[in-house]
Amino acid sequence: MADARFTDADPAPLALLASDADDLTVISALVQDAVLPVTEIAYDSRHRQLALLLNRFRWEDAELARRDGRPYERVQAVLLVSDVQRVQSDGIARQDKDLVLELLTLAWQPGEDGTGRLLLEFSGDGTLAVDAECLNVELRDVTRPYLAPSRRAPRHPDN
Repeated sequence: MADARFTDADPAPLALLASDADDLTVISALVQDAVLPVTEIAYDSRHRQLALLLNRFRWEDAELARRDGRPYERVQAVLLVSDVQRVQSDGIARQDKDLVLELLTLAWQPGEDGTGRLLLEFSGDGTLAVDAECLNVELRDVTRPYLAPSRRAPRHPDN
């Protein structure tokens, strides 16, 4: 009997929590190139949470899909930011119900005593700035993976 390999594992849905900048780097890489309608952003000030329903590219599966010659996948996931004090947007037309955003990166700007600002940066220079008591970001896949409509991996031109 051969040893188990990483590729033998059942591809379970992601459920990750970021409570420091290193954790956030991992989540940021996994949500890069996620797309969402502007209507799928919800801020609940009473519960102090910001939620985004993303269609994220499955970067964790991309190399294996390429190697196996099968189509790339996306999955719907919730990005939940907790302990939110305030949310501001810049360059995002929230009134345009047909607007589709592409998430590029997440960045944490630490403040005093654990507080800080989480920046969600979108293509086209749109940004959500989230002032928070602490860094508390959760990424959770909520559907089964599906074929990426383009059947291609996102590409970024070299700078």
